[in-house]
Amino acid sequence: MASYKILQAEQQGIYILKFVGEIRLNLCSTLDNLVETITSDPAFKTVVVDLTETDIVDSTTLGLLAKIALAAEKRSHFLPTLISTNPDVTRIVSSMGFDKIFIIVKEPASRIEELEEIPVLRASEQEVRDQVLDAHRVLMGMNSRNREEFKNLVKALECEDPS
Repeated sequence: MASYKILQAEQQGIYILKFVGEIRLNLCSTLDNLVETITSDPAFKTVVVDLTETDIVDSTTLGLLAKIALAAEKRSHFLPTLISTNPDVTRIVSSMGFDKIFIIVKEPASRIEELEEIPVLRASEQEVRDQVLDAHRVLMGMNSRNREEFKNLVKALECEDPS
């Protein structure tokens, strides 16, 4: 059994994403595809991200979440919501500046129904590298601390890029 899954629901342009378990690099293609699908939906208004059952979230995932948050704010002029009851996860998202692009709620949502599991996509090494690079560029654009934190990683990934 996989130690992770992504669930979603949508109603009237409001997307709910629930991350369960360890959300890491291996899901970046799935998440990138999901972000593209959601943000290209003409009805898309905002997103609620539920991390109450998330054990680990890596920086690539955070970059993709930042990407969807920025798209939501641009589309509807409202900050999206992020729910986190895990102090470690809350500390990480706060340290990345997510309090500027999300309303962070530290109590679980009372009831989220009709979530569908998102199938995990496979990707080539180049596709994963491109998605990791894009996610970290989004994080770097959020604040100077993130820019300093990820500049060496981004530089290394850019040097590896054969395109």
